[in-house]
Amino acid sequence: MGETLRSVGGFTVEPLDKSFGAVVREIDLRTLDAATFDDLYQAWLTYGLLIFPEQGLGKSEQVAFARRFGDLIEELKAVEISNVKPDGSLRDAPDDDMMKIIRGNMHWHQDSTYMPVQAKGAVFSAHVVPKRQGDTAFADMRDAYDALDDETKAQISTLSAFHSLEYSQRAVGEETKKENSEYIGYGLNVGEVPLRPLVKIHPETGRKALAVGRHAYGIPGLSEADSEALIARLNDFAVSDERRIYQHRWSAGDIVVWDNRCLMHKACEWDFSEPRIMLHSRIAGDPLSERALAP
Repeated sequence: MGETLRSVGGFTVEPLDKSFGAVVREIDLRTLDAATFDDLYQAWLTYGLLIFPEQGLGKSEQVAFARRFGDLIEELKAVEISNVKPDGSLRDAPDDDMMKIIRGNMHWHQDSTYMPVQAKGAVFSAHVVPKRQGDTAFADMRDAYDALDDETKAQISTLSAFHSLEYSQRAVGEETKKENSEYIGYGLNVGEVPLRPLVKIHPETGRKALAVGRHAYGIPGLSEADSEALIARLNDFAVSDERRIYQHRWSAGDIVVWDNRCLMHKACEWDFSEPRIMLHSRIAGDPLSERALAP
């Protein structure tokens, strides 16, 4: 995306060799003054994904950093995404609901599109990582939209899709219990299934992005078969070009922040006999721009 840049706040921004994303160095996320954070926030809007190697933030430090981007979703302000049980043993039961969610999230998605208000973004950090694999992949949905042919852009310009976590878990064979489960249930007890446009206009940058992912289904006005085919085609197209895909290999202490309004992401496979502990802080969306449509 360009040469290494130095902000007025003193940190360096090293763009990835992709359509999005940058590595940020020479910065301590614990001690950001207001001016430095303003520069950082603008870099976030530009690149969509910022990677901070080996920051080693504790839980309260991560929450404090995440809050600077906006209010947090209370249930998800500091939640462990992990195959490690509270007693330290590993999850190995095939019907373990936490593992069902983890395996479901190994498919491309955007966070909280299945809720009445979609998430703005997330801060994610690595605490224990497997020896191999266990990456997180990201996809630039701005570039995906820009690359669509004019006919497809016209076709989807007025179309929307329903989004449901219950649907997407069932679709990949990972149906998760709503009651009496270790999973907190977030997203499984939504009263009215949200409807969202297939084209998202970013509220701060004005850029258009393709908005699909694993939770999307049931486009009004299309048959079930035509809806499934179109969503599958758009999902496949979005991740068909390596220039708009980045897969982050974690080191313990790394932290990333991504813009959920213009990126998809997914967890990548790893050997579940190895522990992997990640900490997720989800930034709440602005109801003025992230609220679902009336069905």
